[in-house]
Amino acid sequence: MLIKRPGDIKTSDITDEKIYHQRRAFLQAGSRAALAMAAGAVLPGLMFPGEAAAQMAALPFKKNTRFSTDEEVNSLKDITRYNNFYEFGTDKTDPAKYAHTLKTDPWNIRVEGEVENPADYQLEDLIKESQLEERVYRLRCVEAWSMVIPWVGIPLSTLIKRFKPTSKAKYVEFTTLHDPVQMPGQKRGVLGWPYVEGLRMDEAMHPLTLMAVGLYGKVLPNQNGAPIRLVVPWKYGFKSIKSIVKIRFTETMPNTSWNLSGPQEYGFYANVNPSVDHPRWSQSRERRIGEFFKRKTAMFNGYQEQVASLYSGMDLQRNY
Repeated sequence: MLIKRPGDIKTSDITDEKIYHQRRAFLQAGSRAALAMAAGAVLPGLMFPGEAAAQMAALPFKKNTRFSTDEEVNSLKDITRYNNFYEFGTDKTDPAKYAHTLKTDPWNIRVEGEVENPADYQLEDLIKESQLEERVYRLRCVEAWSMVIPWVGIPLSTLIKRFKPTSKAKYVEFTTLHDPVQMPGQKRGVLGWPYVEGLRMDEAMHPLTLMAVGLYGKVLPNQNGAPIRLVVPWKYGFKSIKSIVKIRFTETMPNTSWNLSGPQEYGFYANVNPSVDHPRWSQSRERRIGEFFKRKTAMFNGYQEQVASLYSGMDLQRNY
């Protein structure tokens, strides 16, 4: 697959950062009422480029430096104009062009399976009852490119504790919205729709695992997975399921979209192991978007100290 670099994108296609800064006044960080207002006000779809970029509403959050990298973050232009979101097309610029069709207000998430509190939850209720955090994470794609992104979100463990999974829950399965009218890329058989991903329960409960609702301190743009997406920083990007509408707790390992599509190329675990090449390219080096030269790929995307214990005794050549 040919990977476009930011330098290949025409300047006319990129939102001027000045537009981004012409935004609504920052909502009062300490106010629960303001947070609820934010959740209701900022969920409608956003368009890039254009005046709608100025409507990206601020989210009240606290910075979490414990789980953040101190690496330089990518620009807003990089993060919002170079995306994998096949529901809107396979080209990296397609999501920014076409994701304005997604309607994200209201947004419900169905929780089901091996759980004590199954229900249809309104996203704004989940947000306003949780403390949003900003965490700066590296995110690496299996295509060997990476970004550093300041996410705003809720630790997944916080939500899981609220749902109260039973002792039978060994895995968590996530499902993306399936609506070809809103997501025109679903009209093509690139993958089996709806998109499905999964984690082992201890991976889902790990403090690094985040349910993101924003980036750069603002509400998540449609092309980045609005209104809520999964971020697992030590795994390849195909674990970053977007626009989630269902969370199911299961006793058995779920069948995930990429594993079904290419079982010889995409394992369930998606752990970053630079010594295991993708069948069509090497994973030993990566290109940070915005940089010309490649850098060495780090084990577990640089989070080895925090997560290696999850896979103690496992064959990391097989479970890459």
